[in-house]
Amino acid sequence: MGESGTAAAPTRERGVWAVILALMLAMLLAALDQTIVSTALPTIVGEFGGLNHLSWVVTAYLLASTVSTPLWGKLGDQYGRRHLFQAAIVIFLAGSALCGLAGGMTQLIAFRALQGLGGGGLMVLAMAIVADVVAPRDRGRYQGLFGGVFAFASVVGPLLGGLFVDRLSWRWVFYINVPIGVVALFVIAATLRGWRDLRPHAIDYPGAVLLGAAVTCVVLATSWGGSRYAWDSPPILGLGAAAALLLVLWVRVDRRAAEPIVPLHLFRVDVFSVAAALGFVVGFTMMGTLAYLPLFLQVVHGVSATTSGLYLLPMMAGMLGTSIASGQAISRTGHYRIYPIAGMAITTGALLLLHGMSEHSSTLSLSLRFLALGVGLGLVMQVLVIAVQNVVDYRDLGVATSSVTFFRSIGGSFGVSLFGTVFAGQVAVRAAEALRGAALPPGFHPAAVQGSPALLSRLPPDIAARVVHAYAESVTTIFLYAAPVAFAGLVLACFLRQVPLRTTVGTSAADLGEGYGAPCGRSSLEEIERALTVLMRKDPEAARLYRELARRAGYDLPAGAVWMLARVARTGRAGRTALAARAGTTPERGAGCAQPLVDRGLVERSGDDLVITGPGREAVRRMVAVRRAALARHLDGWNPDSNPELTALLSRLAAETVGDDRDARGAVDAI
Repeated sequence: MGESGTAAAPTRERGVWAVILALMLAMLLAALDQTIVSTALPTIVGEFGGLNHLSWVVTAYLLASTVSTPLWGKLGDQYGRRHLFQAAIVIFLAGSALCGLAGGMTQLIAFRALQGLGGGGLMVLAMAIVADVVAPRDRGRYQGLFGGVFAFASVVGPLLGGLFVDRLSWRWVFYINVPIGVVALFVIAATLRGWRDLRPHAIDYPGAVLLGAAVTCVVLATSWGGSRYAWDSPPILGLGAAAALLLVLWVRVDRRAAEPIVPLHLFRVDVFSVAAALGFVVGFTMMGTLAYLPLFLQVVHGVSATTSGLYLLPMMAGMLGTSIASGQAISRTGHYRIYPIAGMAITTGALLLLHGMSEHSSTLSLSLRFLALGVGLGLVMQVLVIAVQNVVDYRDLGVATSSVTFFRSIGGSFGVSLFGTVFAGQVAVRAAEALRGAALPPGFHPAAVQGSPALLSRLPPDIAARVVHAYAESVTTIFLYAAPVAFAGLVLACFLRQVPLRTTVGTSAADLGEGYGAPCGRSSLEEIERALTVLMRKDPEAARLYRELARRAGYDLPAGAVWMLARVARTGRAGRTALAARAGTTPERGAGCAQPLVDRGLVERSGDDLVITGPGREAVRRMVAVRRAALARHLDGWNPDSNPELTALLSRLAAETVGDDRDARGAVDAI
């Protein structure tokens, strides 16, 4: 039976784009919720009080999404991604709606954790579903779009949060997720088919629970220590002991787990250990500063929430620009070690400059400081995943990649909580000093302004100015404490070993989203497939590619004839008119492509159809083998012959991409 007309191809293309757009919407929601809340936090604290709990609004989301990410990925492999992705959307939307309805800080923190649980599934499953619905040649392009979504969210999140606070209410920072998420939910339900290629996993539930509980204990200790409780108090010491015990139990469970969340043997690879530690430092610095800079801008400089988002644009633009530039430079030169060294040096200097800010700093001065911080962080972001992928064994490729982003997210959680402890302790002392002996309004308690900066408006201007200065010094002290952490990152970066880049890693680089810490739950095979699909985007133009395939296989055929032969071989029989229409050319031109195949006995005519012959099948087999060998050369260091699933992947990609519809016009037009 011959191939039908081309009506199905545009329909499939529209269906794919519908799925991709829905996935991008879901990814945007999850990515925005890591940054959009930052500019709304001062307003939330002004309404609820509880300034010392501010960090948990960010930390609860980060912790829940980070710990749940590897579980979502493996559950999607095991039970199918469609229904699981819909479940993640529902959980995320429920958390968003409840956050908007929250009546206090405790409720908001709990609902943010629920939201983060769904958010982890949205991000990891959205990127995984791309491979289910998109042809191999196009996957690199679509996955690149997802990286761009994450970077875009990181840049515009603070600005959007400010706009919602000023124009509507801080609650709309969460409510806006609901209509967008519902659209994504319905589009996914209507267009995404169930995935049948399910893979069993030994899911490490005990490891996830133990590691999540240990991290939570440490974050609680750093949040409460020195503010709610003394550092040597029983609650803080108890949390420390519980964290240590849980970590010991996690190590024991991890050693026996078939598929642990973070395999301990990876830490024997020096590049991985350094990259994981650097990822922690980058997350610590980035999320910690992003949580408290809006507070400085809105309280100390008295700008609106929207304006505070605008102030942060230089920082976010610096991160995005240098992250892209460093990734491209690494792909071009193969050298990566210099970038984290330079990045951490600039970050350390930028934090010291931020410590010098005051209520009198000019807009230009603030912008330059923020830009310097963004440039420093951006220089490190793309490097870590690239360096790790370059040195680990094939079997560890997927989990090593996800572990780097895991440590960055954990670092973000620690940074926000520890910065919160420093700030709460500083503001309690400095605000009390500023109000000592001052004539306060009747009924005004001095401690109240420590919990809610909105109460500053009730103070006389001269007294309010003293408290504002106390807030300024309290926030900028955070950056003084952060500078040694960044300097430790600089020292660590000096120990990052430069290893010659594999072709696959060096050419494809890492996803932009991974550079920004987007969680990924891809397996090792999926990581290799992602890299190869990115490389295939750089294939020579179709005419040259198909002529070269034919020449290396021992045939003298024009490009259009090679493409047509591959198409006929797929089904054994294809209509000449349908093939010409598929290639976007005239039947006469299509006949010109078919004639060399008929003359050489590679196909036979049967009415309007072309029927593959034995020699034709052999010719296609040889061309696919040439294509496979070319792809295998990119896997230097990962021997396909010793990994059956890699062998199968190369064979599948080669077969799927020889005769790809994307090559049709370019190949046929060259005849």
